[in-house]
Amino acid sequence: MLSDVNWLAFLGAMALVELTPGPNMGWLTALAAQQGRRVGFMAVVGITLGLTVQLVLAATGFSTFIAGNALVYEVLRWAGIGFMLYLALEAWRETGEPSPGQAKTLEGFRRGFIANLLNPKALVFYIAVVTQFAGEGGKEPSTGQILILGSLHILVATLVHVGLVVMGARLGDQIASYRKSAKVRAVFALALVGIAIWMAVTSQR
Repeated sequence: MLSDVNWLAFLGAMALVELTPGPNMGWLTALAAQQGRRVGFMAVVGITLGLTVQLVLAATGFSTFIAGNALVYEVLRWAGIGFMLYLALEAWRETGEPSPGQAKTLEGFRRGFIANLLNPKALVFYIAVVTQFAGEGGKEPSTGQILILGSLHILVATLVHVGLVVMGARLGDQIASYRKSAKVRAVFALALVGIAIWMAVTSQR
């Protein structure tokens, strides 16, 4: 079913996508640094679920409708940007005071899921990259091909995200005594504002 896939080119494209600085990379690192590994790993679970939803939409053809509808795409794009700004505000408000562990980890999951679900670039990736490799040789890509290739991307992305959480948490350990500082909170908030601006610029059509 995948004998026509150019694996070298596909794996190269995946590596390029995941190693290119993006919203998940910056946000996850900042989240793990500010709130720790547990919250960061739950955010990875949320991101992975969000990517899975995006992949299913691409495999069923629904994402093509979203990407092809300028109004829907813009609403989704600005909702994602707005949510990132909301996370920046939350980072500024984060005082480092203890809170129920379960509530905090579930919040990490929720944020990761919503942030990724509202990222139109993931839709574009599955439409423009995964479906193109699945349909090489002039053939129409099958749902199974798209799901298999997309699942490989999700696996690679998840491994990268786990690494980012580990690095971010180590950074957080180094600044643990300063987490309540307004200056440190401002740095995290400004980093997320920068990511929101980056999303606004790079997701334009």
